[in-house]
Amino acid sequence: MEVIKLGKTGQVSIPKAILNRLGLDGETMLLVETTADGGILLRPAGVYPIEIYTDERIEEFQIADRLTDEEAKQLQRQLQDAE
Repeated sequence: MEVIKLGKTGQVSIPKAILNRLGLDGETMLLVETTADGGILLRPAGVYPIEIYTDERIEEFQIADRLTDEEAKQLQRQLQDAE
């Protein structure tokens, strides 16, 4: 266990050895929780980029996903064979 000091502005510096042990770097987003016994718990946050799709982008996906005539015929034959 290591002792660290809370700065005047409420900031805490996590020792480099702990960051290395956990595989974290200085830009990692953390979730902060408090525990019933007055503790502070830090956990790495899962932050993932998202894309909001425009109608044009959705149309691009639909065009890319369309079956060719040959693929449609082949699928139709396989569905008929499965019956």
